[in-house]
Amino acid sequence: MIARLRGIVDSVDADGAVIDVHGVGYLVFCSGRTLARLPAPGGETALVIETHVREDHIHLYGFTDTLERDCFRLLGTVQGVGARVALAILSVVAAEDLGRVLAAQDKAALGRASGVGPKLATRIVAELKDKAASLGALPVARPVGVTLEGAAPAPAGGGVVDDATSALVNLGYARAEAWTAASSAATALGDTATVEGVLGEALRVLGRG
Repeated sequence: MIARLRGIVDSVDADGAVIDVHGVGYLVFCSGRTLARLPAPGGETALVIETHVREDHIHLYGFTDTLERDCFRLLGTVQGVGARVALAILSVVAAEDLGRVLAAQDKAALGRASGVGPKLATRIVAELKDKAASLGALPVARPVGVTLEGAAPAPAGGGVVDDATSALVNLGYARAEAWTAASSAATALGDTATVEGVLGEALRVLGRG
């Protein structure tokens, strides 16, 4: 199996690139983000490779680093997410942001990818949200009464993170960014967390960023 390629960029198109390794040209399919980072033809590059062997073909998929490859592998475990859809998702969601998008259950972000409709975005979130930590999304401790979308009903006064996240989204922040700020604020405030308090603290953090 080919796990890594280092060579000269021969050509680049919308779906992938041909990498010349000692006179042999390898066609490597990549996300749009990876393709944008490649040097112009004639420049040297190195890609982490995932090799898919089928009865009728051998396809190489290239990534800038192991994190992007791990995201590709994880997305591929979801029914309906083939290699091309996984690359399409990684074209619109950076690998370093995917864990946060999954933890925030940001279906809108996933839905921007070609081939990902509402039903598939919902399935991806449902199946992978608990695996977000494996992609670097640190789990956030939640005070009593704080729930996330799709979680079991909370005690009276719950839904603090959800409500604050919705308010931030209405103010124009992306859901993943809003969820991260609201979750962090709720954790910092602890059992005294209220929607107003979480929202104020989250806005302060976002403004500082």
